[in-house]
Amino acid sequence: MSDTFAIIGAGPAGLATAKNFSQLGLQVELLEREDDVGGNWYFGRPASSVCHSTHMISSKRMSQLADFPMPKDYPPYPHHRQVLTYLRDYARHFGLYHVTRFQTEVRRIELAVQNGSGEHWQVTLENGEVRTYAGVVIASGHHHDPLWPDLPGNFSGQVLHARDYKTPEQIRGQRVLVIGGGNSGCDLAVEAAQHGSTSLLSLRRGYHFLPKFLFGGPLDAGGELFDRWRVPIWLQQQITAWFVKIAVGRPERYGLPKPDHRLFETHPIVNSQLLYAVGHGHVQVRPAIENITGNRVRFVDGREEDIDVILCATGYKTTFPFLDPSLLMADDGSPRLFLNAFHPQHDRLFVAGLIQPNGSIWPLVDWQSRLMAKFVRAQESNPQKADWFRQLKSRGHDDLGGGIRYDRSPRHSLEVEFFAYRRRLKTLVSSFG
Repeated sequence: MSDTFAIIGAGPAGLATAKNFSQLGLQVELLEREDDVGGNWYFGRPASSVCHSTHMISSKRMSQLADFPMPKDYPPYPHHRQVLTYLRDYARHFGLYHVTRFQTEVRRIELAVQNGSGEHWQVTLENGEVRTYAGVVIASGHHHDPLWPDLPGNFSGQVLHARDYKTPEQIRGQRVLVIGGGNSGCDLAVEAAQHGSTSLLSLRRGYHFLPKFLFGGPLDAGGELFDRWRVPIWLQQQITAWFVKIAVGRPERYGLPKPDHRLFETHPIVNSQLLYAVGHGHVQVRPAIENITGNRVRFVDGREEDIDVILCATGYKTTFPFLDPSLLMADDGSPRLFLNAFHPQHDRLFVAGLIQPNGSIWPLVDWQSRLMAKFVRAQESNPQKADWFRQLKSRGHDDLGGGIRYDRSPRHSLEVEFFAYRRRLKTLVSSFG
């Protein structure tokens, strides 16, 4: 039987996992369907959902991997080209190109052996090749299966998902309606205002909008101070809301719906341009759609607009086409995994990056994979410690909100509070010694 672990996907999660496993002496093989590393940040490839103007939402200070800082000449919020360069430099620095099989797509993952001597997993590739591994880490991301809205009526124009929008030429001079108020939807509404003839943003509810910069620095750096000072989450909500109210103002004063929830109870919208665009009339805000006839869209408030392109920024379904979905996901769409990463029963099946934090996902994936590697090593050299963690993970899903009561919607089934989740991972890693 093989002693090698298969890591599916050579994006940020896969690269960090391969590095951490390798540093603990575990054999790994990265399986990547594209011709180079980068995953979602490999612009223009089928695996990527970024568009030409995409920048990071979290700052480089809070996003960079701990043992490989981003270049000093990078701006606080790097462009996707810079992010891709960083990831490829990371792969070269840690020798990950040598353990990667490119243009290798996974068709099926199945349990091959589970007995007293451990478990092994069988991976079937797109070319029909079947390989057996000591374990599998799924690091292929969850932004690949678009979630489409139900459009009432028949639209005669073009309908695109945010994942398929790449360049301004797709909307230039067009009357554009964006559906969805997440970070992608707000970015697309601003993009449509710059390149289309009309930009409308359809929102079913109100959201809190956070600026990328506060007091001259990236907003997310303040979270590090809160964490260091052990400020409780309820007080963080109040302090942040107060600062944003002073610096930016309430969304409804710009013409946006009033939020129906407290700050952080939905995934934060980090955007400094949307409020400006709405305030100047470049982006017009509309409620939910009531009906569509031809290119005529009627909204629930009775207003009607002629639209050429509908951009759906409505998120993604969490799917793993190469694996029995019941292994990882519950019927309600939430992960049935401890810390969203560890299978309750299988000790050699992991998922890296199946989270949606209120911050950068990269440092959390780094700690996830360190913990995975420590657990694997304990299975070989410290059975007592491995049994302790095995019992811990057997309880499955854990509360990852750090005191925040997230909105009960499919969109927030993967939500975690960045600092509370990171503390939990660090504590567990240190418990292995």
